[in-house]
Amino acid sequence: MADLSLIAELATEGTTKIVLLVMDGLGGMPVEPGGPTELEAARTPNMDRLAAEGTLGLHIPVRPGLAPGSGYAHLALFGYDPLVYPVGRGVLEALGIGFPLEPHDIAARGNFVTVDAEGRIVDRRAGRIPTEVNARLVERLRTIRLEGVEVRIEPVKEHRFVLVLRGEGLSPALTETDPGKTGVPPLPVRPLQPEAEHTAALVNRWIEQARALLADAHPANMVTLRGFDRPPRLPPFPEVYKLRAAAIAAYPMYRGVARLVGMEVLEVHGESPEALFREAIARWDDFDFFFIHIKPTDSRGEDGDFAAKVRVIEAVDAALPILLERGPDVLVITGDHSTPAALRTHTWHPVPVLLWAPRTARPDGAPGFGERACRTGGLGIFMATDLMPLILAHAGRLSRLGA
Repeated sequence: MADLSLIAELATEGTTKIVLLVMDGLGGMPVEPGGPTELEAARTPNMDRLAAEGTLGLHIPVRPGLAPGSGYAHLALFGYDPLVYPVGRGVLEALGIGFPLEPHDIAARGNFVTVDAEGRIVDRRAGRIPTEVNARLVERLRTIRLEGVEVRIEPVKEHRFVLVLRGEGLSPALTETDPGKTGVPPLPVRPLQPEAEHTAALVNRWIEQARALLADAHPANMVTLRGFDRPPRLPPFPEVYKLRAAAIAAYPMYRGVARLVGMEVLEVHGESPEALFREAIARWDDFDFFFIHIKPTDSRGEDGDFAAKVRVIEAVDAALPILLERGPDVLVITGDHSTPAALRTHTWHPVPVLLWAPRTARPDGAPGFGERACRTGGLGIFMATDLMPLILAHAGRLSRLGA
């Protein structure tokens, strides 16, 4: 695991340009034994060329065998061990939409879901309702009042919203209501510590009122809540790595995790790979480090749509020349975790990594960018938290350790 204090001592300022391109849920699996993964099935001439010129490997997002959430997985990519610096999904959603969280606020990430007549979940994302429908439903929920507590609820994107409780004596030590599967009802909130009993009772009261208000709102006729937390304090990314860092992401949660670590979150004017890459080019001279996030690879994996995930990867590859024209000194293409369409969920499988640094990389001569090629690549299999030190080293931004 990377030592942030040590890296902060060794990191140096410089003029080199770094791009960390994260295709969410990039890692995949064959649909049939012996077949290609989504990345291997995709036509990616640009990535294949970079793979031949660069170095490949696989990263383990958090720990072997653990399937991470996206927040934890991104913290790891940025060098923060999420088991040392944990943060709840609610905080990331709130920060992602620019909500002004106060130190003692409790934030939770909410999903609108579909339940049947018996109250069992039949769709954990309510068909990914349009964001404008989400906003109308949030207006209904804003009528809920809890005695002694200020309640704030804000739409995020599609089926997601954020719930914030502000008041005295609140605790984030709460269980989640999302059972993680369909065919069962949402779970009640339970306290994980005695001091959280009051907060659990408040949240359960809010949920019961939400149930009544949404009863006629098909398909989004119920909610689930997860990721209760307060905003933590992390060592600032720009100070640890001596980088002027920018984040380019269309989805709020990823803007939130970037803002949490101290990156400047840039406004985006489109969600296509071309639009996101052009945002980086427009601010190329203002920053040393660009984190660029692509969401649909993960969404299509969760949908179980192998072909659609392949098409997303191909669209990213087709847009890559926009970035390559500016000649980054280091370009890393990877994912935060694996989301195989065959399994329709985040998994523990190691994630492909392509590191392209023309002046410093030892080329693998790989035939292309895919899981099998990455398994035998020169980077080997390593922890995601070790990626940032590798990037800094290839960018000439780490001084020598010891005499």
